[in-house]
Amino acid sequence: MIKSALEYIVGLQKPNIIEARDGWQYSDKSLERISYNPKARGIELTTLSSLIEYIKSGVDKMQGDMIVHVKTPQKVALYSSLDDERTREYVIEVNAELPTFPFGRYLGHEEFCIGLQSKFLKNNDRELLLKFAGTVEAGTIANYGDDGVTQKATVKTGVASKSDAVVPSPVSLQAYRTFVEIEQPECQYIFRMRQDRDQGIECALFEADGGAWKLQAMQSIKEYLRVNLTEMQGYIVIA
Repeated sequence: MIKSALEYIVGLQKPNIIEARDGWQYSDKSLERISYNPKARGIELTTLSSLIEYIKSGVDKMQGDMIVHVKTPQKVALYSSLDDERTREYVIEVNAELPTFPFGRYLGHEEFCIGLQSKFLKNNDRELLLKFAGTVEAGTIANYGDDGVTQKATVKTGVASKSDAVVPSPVSLQAYRTFVEIEQPECQYIFRMRQDRDQGIECALFEADGGAWKLQAMQSIKEYLRVNLTEMQGYIVIA
């Protein structure tokens, strides 16, 4: 308490300005310049098309060049270049609203199949996984093969017939992971299955491209914005 009170009292004192022999001036207190430089409150959007419409409408006057920054596959920001006080004005933040799939985690058989149908674009590998997961027989998922990679399971091949089949992996899938205006990036996944004592068959997808899909998506966003803002002067798109 006493220390805080003393610091407060000292803070009330006027600063002492001292001019040294070298011509520089020094103060015994930290000083900050008082300025009035108001900034707009940013707008939040959810689609790239709404950002383009906003820019093209010209509803707000911009001073100097503006930067459209593709921060992530799900986020784009619009802000100004540096002003006289070396600060920027953040005008827009666009956050994509996307369904999320829990990669890297085992899911119940039904939950996995529903997620695969609702959160991935239709392609050959998606249909292969759905068909395989829908016909595998509980209790037949084998351990890893000798190569440490493949799995086997018994699948139904007809009304009464069954056969052993290798679990398809890796697979190429297109999950909804970026803005809907952009072609969804294709990514390699490791598909795994296991038999849980209580939950039954469980399935999981693990990313296998080292995050390359993110770079692909961001470049696609950049190109989409660049093309649609070609006629607009003073807008720089970076990713």
